Amino acid sequence: MSSSYTLFDEDRLLLTADLPTLLTFLKTEATDPSALLIIDDASGRSVDFDLRGSLEDVLARVSAAAEKTPTPARGRPKLGVVAREVTLLPRHWQWLEAQPGGASATLRRLIDEERKRHPRREAILAAQTAADRFMHVLAGDRPGLQEAARALYARDLAAFEANTESWPPDVRDHARLLAAPAFTPEQESV
Repeated sequence: MSSSYTLFDEDRLLLTADLPTLLTFLKTEATDPSALLIIDDASGRSVDFDLRGSLEDVLARVSAAAEKTPTPARGRPKLGVVAREVTLLPRHWQWLEAQPGGASATLRRLIDEERKRHPRREAILAAQTAADRFMHVLAGDRPGLQEAARALYARDLAAFEANTESWPPDVRDHARLLAAPAFTPEQESV
C-alpha cells in the first residue's frame, strides 16, 4: 500500500493523508465521495475504494485486501519467484547458458549488480512515472502537458516548472511534489 493518497475535487486538492485518514474523511465529511478523485501518490494512479457500509466496514475491506497477496501459479512461490517470458537473440541465450548457475541466476546477478551501481535510478524512474501518470489524469488537457512530460523525463527542472506554471495551483504543486525526486542528482544517496 502507498504511504499517502491525495484527494482532488476537480482542480482543488482537498487532502493528502494516509489511507485510513483519507477513507475516514470520505465517509464522514465528503458530501459526494463519488465525485472526488483519489490519487495514489506512490504510483500517480487514480484509485477507487468500495465505500459501502460503515467506516469500520470500509477500513476492514481495505485492510483485508492489503493483506492478500496473490500466489503465483508458476515459479517458486515460497521464494517469491515469478516466471515470466524474456525474449533474447540466440547469441544472448548462448552466452547466458554458458554462465555459472545458468540463465536465471546470471540475469538475477546482473540486475542486482546494476541496482547497486545506480541506487537512485529506481527512485528517479518511480517519481517520473508517478508524476507523469498524475499529470495525464489531472492536467491531460492543459497547455504545456507534453512539454512538461518531456522535461520530466529529460530531468530538466527549469523546463518542467515553466511548462506547469499556468496550471491550477493545486494540480501544478502536486505534480511538482511527485516529480521532485526525479530532479535530484542521481549520485545522491536515497
